[in-house]
Amino acid sequence: MCSGSFANNILLFFPGGLVVDNNDHITKEVWYFGGIMGSGVLMTLPALVFLGLKNNDCCGCCGNESCGKRFAMFTSIIFAAVGVLGAGYSIIVSAVAIHNGPMCLYTNGTTELWTNPFVDGDYLNNHTLWKDCTAPEGIVTWHLTLFSMLLVMGLLQAVLCAIQVINGLIGAICGDCCGRCGVGGPTLVLKHHNLK
Repeated sequence: MCSGSFANNILLFFPGGLVVDNNDHITKEVWYFGGIMGSGVLMTLPALVFLGLKNNDCCGCCGNESCGKRFAMFTSIIFAAVGVLGAGYSIIVSAVAIHNGPMCLYTNGTTELWTNPFVDGDYLNNHTLWKDCTAPEGIVTWHLTLFSMLLVMGLLQAVLCAIQVINGLIGAICGDCCGRCGVGGPTLVLKHHNLK
């Protein structure tokens, strides 16, 4: 998902799939880097941490090496929170961009100018307004498709990170050490050695 967010944000720098002559012709929300920073960079670190959780056997306790997973689960809560913030940023930027609409060459009678004509979000229900954006060709569809994909990816990332926060809390509180540490843990280890 992170790479998809990167790609979507980069594609938004090419309105309608074209290279623009003037950076002012790019929708301002694209410059907020919601897909690159929010759903991209800020999600990469949590994703790497989550993938590494299954192999994390640091420190151990009471003869049980996997007790270090409790600490790993606790730290995953922090990274999941960072992921939620990044995804939330991407969601907000995408929602605002969808509401405001794209920057385009707007034709109103004999007047043509580069502007953002849909700031009220009225174009979402009234597709006849789309024809007033004469260039780049298909810019409204391009804008809506890519920002909608960023919005959906951000929502999925936020849900996954929220689930990891809950999972991390349960893992940090219970972990693999439940019922093994304390009085029972060392006693079982001693009995095991006495049998030998």
